[in-house]
Amino acid sequence: MTLTIKLATRNILRNRRRSLLTILSMGGGYFMLSIMLSMTEGSYSNIIDLFTRDHTGHVQVHKDNYLDRPSLYKTINNSDHLINKIFTFPEVEAVAPRIYAPSLAYGKNKTYPANVIGINPELESQTTYLKQKIKNGTYIENGMTSNGYFPAMIGKSLAKNLHLEPGDELVLISQGIDGSIANDIFEVVAIVGTAESFERMNVYLSLNAIRQFLSMGNEVHELAITLKHQTLANSFSTKLQASIQQSDLKVDPWQKIEETFYKSMQADKKGNYVSMGILIFIVSIGVLNTVLMGTMERTREFGVLKAIGTQPFSIFRLIMLEALFLSIISCLFGLIFSLPTNYWMITTGIELPEPIDMGGVLFEHMSGEISWFSLGVPAIVVISSTIIVSLIPGIRAARISPLEALQAS
Repeated sequence: MTLTIKLATRNILRNRRRSLLTILSMGGGYFMLSIMLSMTEGSYSNIIDLFTRDHTGHVQVHKDNYLDRPSLYKTINNSDHLINKIFTFPEVEAVAPRIYAPSLAYGKNKTYPANVIGINPELESQTTYLKQKIKNGTYIENGMTSNGYFPAMIGKSLAKNLHLEPGDELVLISQGIDGSIANDIFEVVAIVGTAESFERMNVYLSLNAIRQFLSMGNEVHELAITLKHQTLANSFSTKLQASIQQSDLKVDPWQKIEETFYKSMQADKKGNYVSMGILIFIVSIGVLNTVLMGTMERTREFGVLKAIGTQPFSIFRLIMLEALFLSIISCLFGLIFSLPTNYWMITTGIELPEPIDMGGVLFEHMSGEISWFSLGVPAIVVISSTIIVSLIPGIRAARISPLEALQAS
């Protein structure tokens, strides 16, 4: 084996120009793949973070099939105890309890249907970007305003339809959980979101306010959980579901909650992988040409080796070892250049000429991500594709007869 390694090294160094061009070709393929994966994974991670932190969170807890058929009566009891339990998991960053109630909102002279959402102001600001999406006014608080009303934040479209501004009174009419007619007056303290964002027709109240409004106890409809990273959602939801004692509660990751968005994102990723596959195919053709030319030039050499008793497998192993050495050196060469480029993508990124509005939060930069995936997958692809395309020259060299090889010009 030592002799085979020495021969492989000598053959690579024998034609330095061709070996250098092969290394540059494969190293460039590694570099391009690494940058493309880094940008793809980094940008998607940022988009997913913006999307999940917009309002869904990474994981949600509901009663039974609340997501499929929402109901005022499908509530999570003793939610404070469950929240404390969720915070014991090291993956958890924040938990936000919520209460939902369809209502009729009345402004100065118009009425519109509205989705009233009760939140814990402090926990909600830690879980989502709601506080950052205030366009006019101040963030909601738990207490009452100086005028003696509970504060309310309303979406941009609802505020426009009802002709309301911060400081105006808002009347809400709904059904209480005890079957009574719920109605009360609230003071608008802020306008949130845009005309296209999730909040456009929402009204946000504190948990204390909505519980009095709906005659509720310590129940909630939803617990939105934010984790340290969105990739932990599936494993954490499975772990939390197993640890919850209540069989009527269901834990779902954001991939299930926003299934349409997740599937469209996966389809877009597959399109990017096709582009990467074409790139690797082009690089592989260049590698095949290099290895094949090197094998054909050494046909007489292989004939002499077989004539003195060298086994066909030893020749095949020699060809494959040369290809492996070239691919490893190429990956190291590509890694040297991809690491600083990926670091620049993480720290600086590419500023988009036109920011993309992600539900009221602007996505302004494309950034990269350094991970074992973005650095390891290109190496695996380059090495494996090099080995595969080297099989044909290797088999040809191993099967050639000594007489035919020695007679070759």
